[in-house]
Amino acid sequence: MKRKSSSVSSKSGAFNYTSLAILSGVFILGVGVGIAFTTNANLSTANVASREVIDRTAPNPDICAQYGASAIVTETRTFVTLNPFTVYVTQPRMEPGCVLRSNNWAILESRKLVNGEQVRQCKNRMNTFGFTNNLENSPKIDCLYQTDTDKNRFFNQPGTAGPAPETDQF
Repeated sequence: MKRKSSSVSSKSGAFNYTSLAILSGVFILGVGVGIAFTTNANLSTANVASREVIDRTAPNPDICAQYGASAIVTETRTFVTLNPFTVYVTQPRMEPGCVLRSNNWAILESRKLVNGEQVRQCKNRMNTFGFTNNLENSPKIDCLYQTDTDKNRFFNQPGTAGPAPETDQF
């Protein structure tokens, strides 16, 4: 009688270990398949889903990475009529761009893309320069105003950290 109960308990113990191993394998396989589906990176320029894509498509990517930050430049035009009061907005046009840190403006000055007066005016307003198009092929350069990150509602969410202090100052 003892023999019978011990063989039944050993079979149920083996069944538990086998089923546990199979369930663990299915779980690991499911996690692996899930990760594969969610991290399937489409690196075409039609899908701008990562910072690397933006960095690669920036004008003069080597200069941009070393002296500033790559950016997505969005241009829209707004038309306001007064009678009747209505606001019309054009379809946004997006293109890659670059924002230079303020201590790297000499790059633009040395290439004679901005003059001393433009630098002084931009510096007086505590701004920085950004550009689209390659620096060799008639770039469009603008003096940019940086907003305060303490007013950025994306960074003020509970459980999120703001940007690193060294990346915040341009």
